[in-house]
Amino acid sequence: MALRLSLKSEAAAMSEINVTPLVDVMLVLLVVFIVTAPLLTKAVHIALPKTSATASTPQTRSVEVSMDAAGVVRIDQRAVSLPRLEDELRRLFEHDPQLTVRVYGDENTAYGAMARMMAVVQRAGASNIALVTLPL
Repeated sequence: MALRLSLKSEAAAMSEINVTPLVDVMLVLLVVFIVTAPLLTKAVHIALPKTSATASTPQTRSVEVSMDAAGVVRIDQRAVSLPRLEDELRRLFEHDPQLTVRVYGDENTAYGAMARMMAVVQRAGASNIALVTLPL
């Protein structure tokens, strides 16, 4: 009987899986992924595609925000300064929260200037933004 009891206790001990090495490997893989993921996004160089413009669906009401090559910002053909743009758009969104902002940008406008203008439009509360292009 003593022999059988020792065999059962050894078999019971061998049936348990030690998960500590598995957890260690998974943590190392997680750390490697966390460290390498940001490096992958910064290393990608892309060439933006040229596509033909598609007809947009008709909207109920929209406002046009444009920036020319000289950096002059306009709301519906009315010149406005960039700091004042946010206040003007907020006032428009108070009357119509579903207002669509159609952004026109000159192809010779600096990318940074357009990015600043788009940030102002987003800060003003625009949820529907359409970038207007000409067909090829």
